[in-house]
Amino acid sequence: KSALKKSNIVLQDVDLIAATAGPGLIGALLVGLTYAKGLAFGSNKPFIGVNHIEGHIFSGFLMPQKPEFPFLCLVVSGGHTLLLLVNSFTEIIKLGSTVDDAAGEAFDKVAKLLGLGYPGGPKIQKAALQGDGNKIDFPVSDLKQKLNFSFSGLKTAVLRYVQSQGGVDKLSLNDKNDIAASFQAAAVKPLTRNVKRALELYDIASISVVGGVAANSFLKSEITGLAERYQKNVVIPDLQFCGDNAAMIAFRAKSLYEN
Repeated sequence: KSALKKSNIVLQDVDLIAATAGPGLIGALLVGLTYAKGLAFGSNKPFIGVNHIEGHIFSGFLMPQKPEFPFLCLVVSGGHTLLLLVNSFTEIIKLGSTVDDAAGEAFDKVAKLLGLGYPGGPKIQKAALQGDGNKIDFPVSDLKQKLNFSFSGLKTAVLRYVQSQGGVDKLSLNDKNDIAASFQAAAVKPLTRNVKRALELYDIASISVVGGVAANSFLKSEITGLAERYQKNVVIPDLQFCGDNAAMIAFRAKSLYEN
């Protein structure tokens, strides 16, 4: 209601009502979904429940330069790491996914381990800017299924390294910055490497990187450089559209309604 007031839009102007239907925190989802369904029913409007991840997948379409089908989509968030081939608004093929922790989850846990705070992504990025990403040789996973990811071993390697130094209380600010930078480099490498592998396997028109970790400047730089080498356009949403947001859910609902 408050959003409608601020935009001077009345309910009669709305053609379609949508809400996130999952995945996510069940309590929050139930509140939003129940309210939206009731509003749609009471106002005799069509309703569409939107998959949260599909919202992210198509968030690049909120930008002036939009992805071109078929596009390669790297979804990197706190709960999900996926590599997808998106042929249309209705055809999405999973090429790879994490077999354990998501990339964003690893960022959060390492930031907590180093006492940097939450959310982990921005904290790690800020510390990494002052550190040396080549200082510590953290492991980079490489699985049998070449387009899958794994971040649990990396997270554990950081923990073991901190323990080997006598614990987090024994680390200087420079030590923490070097650990953050080295972790970030090791976390971004398999993301970029698997995108490169997919580029060699599939004929795609563009690349899109979405989700909370898409805001990471090092990841952006690495993917942009890769896209330039393969002469592909890359679309990464603005910061406000990387995290969970209503605009991407509204756009996804619109694309489903029209297709």
